[in-house]
Amino acid sequence: MNYEIIKRKIKKIFASVKIKLFFTISLIILSIIIFLIIVNSFALENFYLYSKQKTLKAVYGKINDYYLENIQNTNIETELEKISVRNNFDILIKDNNGINVYTTNKNFSSVMGTINDIIDNFNNGKELEKNERFYIKKQRDNKNGVLYMMLSGKLDNGYFVYIRIPVTFIQDSVNISNNFLWIIAGITILVAAILVTIVSDKFTGPILELNNIAKKMSNLDFSQKYNSTDTKDEIDDLGKSINRMSEKLETTIKQLKNTNIELEKDIEEKSKIDEMRKTFISDVSHELKTPIALIQGYSEGLLENVNSDEESRKFYAEVILDETNKMDKLVKQLLELMKLEYGKREFNNTTFDIVELEKEVIRKSQVMLEENQIELEFEEKQEIHVIADEFYIEQVLTNYITNAIKNVKEKLGKKKIKIYNKIDTEQNKVCIKVFNTGENIKEENLNRIWKRFYKVDESRNREDGGTGIGLSLVKAIMSNYNDDYGVNNVEDGVEFYFELDMKL
Repeated sequence: MNYEIIKRKIKKIFASVKIKLFFTISLIILSIIIFLIIVNSFALENFYLYSKQKTLKAVYGKINDYYLENIQNTNIETELEKISVRNNFDILIKDNNGINVYTTNKNFSSVMGTINDIIDNFNNGKELEKNERFYIKKQRDNKNGVLYMMLSGKLDNGYFVYIRIPVTFIQDSVNISNNFLWIIAGITILVAAILVTIVSDKFTGPILELNNIAKKMSNLDFSQKYNSTDTKDEIDDLGKSINRMSEKLETTIKQLKNTNIELEKDIEEKSKIDEMRKTFISDVSHELKTPIALIQGYSEGLLENVNSDEESRKFYAEVILDETNKMDKLVKQLLELMKLEYGKREFNNTTFDIVELEKEVIRKSQVMLEENQIELEFEEKQEIHVIADEFYIEQVLTNYITNAIKNVKEKLGKKKIKIYNKIDTEQNKVCIKVFNTGENIKEENLNRIWKRFYKVDESRNREDGGTGIGLSLVKAIMSNYNDDYGVNNVEDGVEFYFELDMKL
């Protein structure tokens, strides 16, 4: 039992942000140090040897040039001394008889001995480069145990030149550098531990406070709020966001409680919704079934010569043609409605005069207006240019006016339809309104009339009732424009409206 408690405590410690941050920083520091040590150990020495090898060849070339140019001996010695001091080289020059011409280090001269001794000693080294003029090898001096890089070559004037540089110290430098890096790593990790402790407290304090707030929120307790600081950092922004979320959640939960009560009432409406679905199916089937039945009946009458006179056959044919046209219109309207509702129809927006379009729709409706003895009021003279698809806006106007003609009723001794436009200069919109005298639409039907096949008049007179799709088309067209549309009950009748953007 005690072991499990200790184990849980250890896990909790290592789950702490401070510990994770400390180990992360320590791991990064150690990775960098190890990388530098690897580079030091394997690359630094080789790079140093390569660099010094190039320097040896360059010095050899300079010495050869000095003797070819016949510079005075004192001047050559001065230049050789500079090269020796600058590069830490030992330089020895012998003539073709083995006599020393110049040396920067007497010990170097004595160590090298005769030319034969030099050759024997040089042959024991590791060859780094060789050509017709010189050799470069790395070898160890048996007397002092120092590792050298040495060039042995012959000058163009016949002299022999020997140049060496100790390379043992570079290995010592690498070891010293590696040891220093380990010390730096230890100091850096120690400093990091102190900094992590100081810095993490400033971060973990607000985070722990936010965690406590979140725990209370999970228990639907929204009483605790985050106390904002002056840091204006991401944690402060998070705290403010949690406060806003807490307020919204509290408000939403209250609304959900109220909505739950309303939902209980809505369950009672479920049977009504089912009935509406049945009515919808009945409407669709009726709209297609009735014309087909009529066509079938009159077609059979023609085939069986029920009435043999020409006038009767003509009447039968006209009925069939009329019903066929109604079916064709219904199918086309349904297809158009589906394309509009599912976004498969592109709008060709242009600028046009809505007043001129209204006049054209009124002209087309003149016969129906006269047949129904309807008084039309429309006196708009000012041009109003709008941006929309003229073809579809004409359909909206036609549906509104046709709907008004079918539903107009006599009020105060006359049947009246009024069309007028109201301009909103602030919103840069025009609202087109179509009013007809008659009975108000019941409140529960104001939204239903936009549904396909829905008719306020349940008797569905085939001559006057239409297909029940017109207002659904209006809804689909205006929804594509995201403009306002609708219907209002007003005194002595109803008023349909829709809005359009005006051209600036």
